[in-house]
Amino acid sequence: MKRLFTILATVVAVAGFTFAAAYAADKAETKEMKPTTMTGEVVDLGCYLGHGAHGAKHAECATKCIAGGMPMGLLTAKGDLFLLTMDHANADPFNHAKEWAAKQVKVTGQMNDKDGMKSLEVSSAEVVADASAPAK
Repeated sequence: MKRLFTILATVVAVAGFTFAAAYAADKAETKEMKPTTMTGEVVDLGCYLGHGAHGAKHAECATKCIAGGMPMGLLTAKGDLFLLTMDHANADPFNHAKEWAAKQVKVTGQMNDKDGMKSLEVSSAEVVADASAPAK
């Protein structure tokens, strides 16, 4: 009985170390991923998900909603929607993006996809020229 307990304890310990090593390797791999750059419209997720509101006609409402704490997202030309999240090392780009509701913005950061939810951690952001505006 003592021998069986020793074998079982050894198997459990080895399995624990194996899972811990795999978890650590997965975390290290995530940290090494290269940043992604995307362009799209900054939308407030409440109005966009609730009733599809976006664009210039919705800019004033979106600005108020985002300033009031509504989460914001990036809506790409392909129709992909990404939750914009703050880079904990530098919150400034994320906070500037809050002022750009309904504008076309180029965002660079770590892209994540967890359980069907896509997000982009904002490490840099800038307003881009409106592609639909006539050239000067």
